Amino acid sequence: MNPTEELVDLLDLEQLDVDLFRGKQPESERARVYGGQVAAQALIAAIRTVPEEYVVHSLHSYFLLGGDYSVPIVYDVERPRDGRSFVTRRVVARQHGRPIYYQSLNFQRPEDGYEHQDAMPEVGAPETGFDLVEVMRRGGNDEAEALSKEWGALDVRWLGNTRFGLEPEDGHVSQARMWVRLRESLPDDPAIHAAAFTYASDVSLLGSTLSAHDLNPSRTQMASLDHTLWFHRPFRADQWWLYDQWSPSAQGGRGLAFGRIFTADGVLVATAAQEGLIRPRRPGSEGPGAQEPVGRP
Repeated sequence: MNPTEELVDLLDLEQLDVDLFRGKQPESERARVYGGQVAAQALIAAIRTVPEEYVVHSLHSYFLLGGDYSVPIVYDVERPRDGRSFVTRRVVARQHGRPIYYQSLNFQRPEDGYEHQDAMPEVGAPETGFDLVEVMRRGGNDEAEALSKEWGALDVRWLGNTRFGLEPEDGHVSQARMWVRLRESLPDDPAIHAAAFTYASDVSLLGSTLSAHDLNPSRTQMASLDHTLWFHRPFRADQWWLYDQWSPSAQGGRGLAFGRIFTADGVLVATAAQEGLIRPRRPGSEGPGAQEPVGRP
């Protein structure tokens, strides 16, 4: 299988019982499970329990403990509400008998309503960008090689950040932009596209909190604490979308980041938010351990 097929296979959960699912693990050299994988698998688990006429419009989640690649992750879905217009689900991801991740989701039956959206910023085309993993290599990120394999299904073209090529806009002091897509075509199933986007949405978002700072990422401890997505309009994750990221604040060892997601023709299709741990790596620390969050460094 190519990397995109491997990602689709990763999202094909095994059903163990009513509202209980098991997710497989990829081969990885990293110390803990990539947060986007856990979020995407939890989304698929929730979708499996919702009638087809409802589509996800938001998810809110917390990373609790570092995920272990050596064992599968079990996803337990709760059903707090089944309404006529909205459906709510809550997913607990567990390993070794402990919760490692919580996700709450809302689904809506599609309906007509008022329409407006932000304008897409003016940016260069995807071919003007740089391969994100190569940028990480040159920046001294010691996990770049492992991430190049883990993110093998993703084509990410970095356009720049506040320190390299982006002029501050709208008062934002820490920004980053990139184009993203799946390298190969995905099946037409909208659930696969929503989950593949969720997987990709964790790539680099927390990194935008450091865009205003001159530092070596390998000397910085980073981990996602929470992750939120709002799905505004349907789109294909295997076609180019712009990830327009900015960080309004960093303080107390934490950084907050937002991201707007636009299709190539300027349609705002989603919004992301994430807060994470960002602090100088302590002597002897190899990143978040058993009591630290699951998210990516």
